[in-house]
Amino acid sequence: METKFWPVSAENPEQELIRQAAAIIRSGGLVAFPTETVYGLGADGLNSQAVRRIFTAKGRPVDNPLILHVAKQDEVFRLARQVDKQVQKLMNIFWPGPLTLVLPKAALIPAEVTAGLATVAIRMPRHPVALALIEASGVPLAAPSANRSGYPSPTTGQHVYADLGGRIEAVLESGPTGVGLESTVLDLSGEVPVILRPGGITWEDLSAVLGTVLLDPGLSDPQQKPKAPGMKYKHYAPRAEVLLLNGTPEKVASKIRELLINYQRQGKKVGVLLTTETWQSLKDLASEASEITYGRKLGSCTHLEDIARVLYSELRNCDMAKVDVVLTETYREEGLGVALMNRLLKSAGYKVINT
Repeated sequence: METKFWPVSAENPEQELIRQAAAIIRSGGLVAFPTETVYGLGADGLNSQAVRRIFTAKGRPVDNPLILHVAKQDEVFRLARQVDKQVQKLMNIFWPGPLTLVLPKAALIPAEVTAGLATVAIRMPRHPVALALIEASGVPLAAPSANRSGYPSPTTGQHVYADLGGRIEAVLESGPTGVGLESTVLDLSGEVPVILRPGGITWEDLSAVLGTVLLDPGLSDPQQKPKAPGMKYKHYAPRAEVLLLNGTPEKVASKIRELLINYQRQGKKVGVLLTTETWQSLKDLASEASEITYGRKLGSCTHLEDIARVLYSELRNCDMAKVDVVLTETYREEGLGVALMNRLLKSAGYKVINT
């Protein structure tokens, strides 16, 4: 299959390309498109056969539910059995934006979308290209991240093409995404709201609106069974082994220097992804630059949004550099740090070295 690669401006989406992409969706095809979080792989969310193609293209387990993307709040009333005042309040405050709401599902939604569950995940993305495509398609788009299952999510159209070229009909390319991490998933089907996946809308943001909000304990504890079926699978991981180092910048830098020496003796190539602060501490030690195959400063620990924006791209760059091991660091689990740590722990298989 030839995969079309169509550049589309976020400021002024090319209507003819949007119409062609929407026609692919309506005919049961797959189109990757940008959102403000990561690129999604879209299909007609009310077409069972089209939805099944998403799982095949990605190599995604069929018990991992999909998110339905809508262009207007009103569409939620057709897709969910129950939309109360709390749901409407959240939509008014956070939509369009990186918040997915899990609600009791309506009968018209195929079981393939929800993995047979009684609930459905719905969100309204903020990206103008995504909204234009949904509007032109005339259907909600079932869309997980547009990557091979288990790998870092795509934040550019080039990432999508590298993973899914020849497997899908088209990619709408509109440059790097803004948030860089997948949406927050909030389960509202029970008595107390529960965050099933942390993201750009933080626990603090939601608690300020709702009061009591819980974090699914399975997010950070591998011994706990996560409530969201998809969270039990390997996610966000490059081909290289990822090791997380926990400690002050000085102690992390010292441990990295020790590990670099050991890996050099083993003939292994090493990638290093660090905050600006830890990178400076590493530079203050004797230079180990020759032993780092790929090294990048992700941003300051005081601006986690900058780190989130580039994390997946840099993990992919480590693979392109053919490193064997990626050394990176932990973050305080508050605000956006909760989402960063969730992705990094999954990427590293929960391997953390305390320095």
